[in-house]
Amino acid sequence: MKAKIIDQYGKEKGNLELPKNFSARIREDILSKVFEAQKGVYAQPYGAMKDAGAQYSASGILKHRRHVWKTTYGRGISRIPRKILSRHGSSFNWIGATVSNTRGGRKPHAPRSEKNPFKKINKKELSIAFNSALTGTLDSKCIEKKYGKKIISGIIFEEKVLELKTKGFFGLLKKVFEENFNKAIKKKTIRKGKGKMRGRKYKSNAGLLFIISSGKKMKRKGIDVVNVNNLRISDLSPNGEPGRITCYTEKSIKEIGEKFK
Repeated sequence: MKAKIIDQYGKEKGNLELPKNFSARIREDILSKVFEAQKGVYAQPYGAMKDAGAQYSASGILKHRRHVWKTTYGRGISRIPRKILSRHGSSFNWIGATVSNTRGGRKPHAPRSEKNPFKKINKKELSIAFNSALTGTLDSKCIEKKYGKKIISGIIFEEKVLELKTKGFFGLLKKVFEENFNKAIKKKTIRKGKGKMRGRKYKSNAGLLFIISSGKKMKRKGIDVVNVNNLRISDLSPNGEPGRITCYTEKSIKEIGEKFK
């Protein structure tokens, strides 16, 4: 399978033989499975604070015995732990505390930050998932299914593209993608509905993924730039489905062929 190489002026420079990784059979089931397994590995750990819900200021967990000071025996109330809000002589104003069915009490099964979210993945399954994600960046059916229209993807640029300044770089992308340039750039918009009040006010599209070789560096606002060494399945398919607008450099294609045999 051959692909065209585009130079820094947007013209065809020649052809490049693509590795077998880009012509593999797309297994959406395995790709989705591996994506879900890896999601927990890169997620930020979270959990409840130690002793959360058991830090009330008032003292006194009650006893249910006869002839004991501050007992609930004969009061006709349940045996749950209680704290004292006020008292008048031997009359106490109690309120339930600590246990999960009380106001401000602990959660019965709170998340634990020390929990290990790592899941084992078979080497063959990982290889199939990675190749499926790579093939999805070139497959026109996957791209059309994802974006709802035909868009050019899997474009290979020469290394001189990395030396271009921001204005020249985005001018080149406009020349290549034409009317689909807006799909290739990240856009941040305000979400509709009640999600704005629930900590997810903004939403963004995935945008273009630009893959470069391991020794190179590039920063561009509005697109994702990833080295081959740091390339993950979540970069190639952000939601576990094949198909993302992706561009490669000439050296990165050769590195992918050597690294993911």
